[in-house]
Amino acid sequence: MSRTSKSGCGLCGMGSDPKIARAAPHFWEEPCISGEKGSGTVFFSGCSLKCVFCQNGKISSGGFGKTVSVERLREIYFELIEKGVHNINLVNPTHFTHCIVRSLASPLPAPVVWNSGGYDSADTLRAIEGKIQIFLPDMKYMDAKLAARYSGAPDYPEVSKAAILEMFRQTGRYALDADGVMTRGVMIRHLVLPGALDNTRAVIDWVADTFKPGDVMFSLMSQFTPTAGCAGYPEIDRRLTEEEHAAAIEYLSRSGIEDGFYQEIGSASDAYIPEFDLSGV
Repeated sequence: MSRTSKSGCGLCGMGSDPKIARAAPHFWEEPCISGEKGSGTVFFSGCSLKCVFCQNGKISSGGFGKTVSVERLREIYFELIEKGVHNINLVNPTHFTHCIVRSLASPLPAPVVWNSGGYDSADTLRAIEGKIQIFLPDMKYMDAKLAARYSGAPDYPEVSKAAILEMFRQTGRYALDADGVMTRGVMIRHLVLPGALDNTRAVIDWVADTFKPGDVMFSLMSQFTPTAGCAGYPEIDRRLTEEEHAAAIEYLSRSGIEDGFYQEIGSASDAYIPEFDLSGV
């Protein structure tokens, strides 16, 4: 989703050339994404969403990273593939769509993952049709008030629903290889927010009502870890309680969603935040 500030730059805070904070094998995605050899993640700087709880604030709002050419971006893909990764995982890529399209002018010898916050316009997604094999979007909110309060995007629910439907149109039903690694399809992620179980239930309901078993995968995430940005929002300036975690898992188990993952409550840790140190850039 592209929004413009008064300065003429996008609200992502970035210029037109891709800016990257890290490019390296990553082992902390869902098992069917990371596999045994890791996912070749390319972390892009900047973001059009302003999530107060973002764990990647150093790059999403802080702007840390190095600007590279489209040619260098493509070289990075192949350097990661040479390390044996299962896929090329483009993390928060939306605001650099125009560059990514050029970097994927010819196919890669590995699946490409579009790992976004779910705030992608259908027009943007149509521009990359045929170049992305796996979509890994967040579905943060079905509650517009929460979306406005915590991410500055009251239209998020409608945008994300339209985006996910377009993603599914492009890939069709998900597929795994003989090792259980995803080769095609959509996996929808949802992070449970403290005190917002109704929002989580609404997300689960939409996924269960919209897709049939075998269509998409669903990942229920319980790793919420408060950041400095949560200080002004006392209702989420804490981790999930065991009761909240159990309630979310129970609701998911009764939803009819059969394909995917959920996290244990011990997953809440800042130890899973990558080192944004320009590795591989």
